[in-house]
Amino acid sequence: MDTVDITIERRSVQGKGGARRLRAEGRVPAILYGPKRRPAQVALSQEEVERKLATLEGSHLIRLLHPDGGDGDLHERMVLVREMQRHPVTGRVLHADFYEVDLTERLTVSVPLRLVGKAEGVVTGGILQPILREVEVECLPTEIPEFIEIDVTPLGIHDAVHVADLVLPVGVTPVGDTTRPVVTVLPPTVDARPAEEGAPEAGAEAPTEGAPAAEGAAKPPAKGAGKGEG
Repeated sequence: MDTVDITIERRSVQGKGGARRLRAEGRVPAILYGPKRRPAQVALSQEEVERKLATLEGSHLIRLLHPDGGDGDLHERMVLVREMQRHPVTGRVLHADFYEVDLTERLTVSVPLRLVGKAEGVVTGGILQPILREVEVECLPTEIPEFIEIDVTPLGIHDAVHVADLVLPVGVTPVGDTTRPVVTVLPPTVDARPAEEGAPEAGAEAPTEGAPAAEGAAKPPAKGAGKGEG
């Protein structure tokens, strides 16, 4: 996986008012934290964040660079993006959380799945149904896969790929229940509802009001029949 470099500076203003001022200046407020450091309030270029970080999928290793290397506590720190808050309408990045990692310690990250090929079951009328979009794995920060590829070509109807079936790079292991299905092929959907009981068959005409009764059918008695005269 390629490392993404991004320039970072310590924040001189704090609070909501300070964050609004940073955004007005074209910068994104952020926080840097980790198990072996105190949280640090930092800021990044909005243009650089949108160009390098906003479109990343999954977990990517990021190297923070301080201008001229002047702040040794920030310069060349290796981090992951833990959260990125966006504007609900424009999608613009409003805030970022960076988690510092130790390159020698394994960690758990989410990696996106990529489906390739056309399943045999789809060719015969089935429907390809992804169940998971990403999977959690454990590995060193330098070994995080950009994505995990799954060839669905051999899948027939009712076949599935499970977490245990994934082909992972050396040093990368799945986390959690490996029997979970990742993708499957569903049978084609058909309308197999039975005809309602008593409903006329197709092509049969319903009797119309006033039509003569069928031969042999009982007829209602004439009005007044059965009464004596006078």
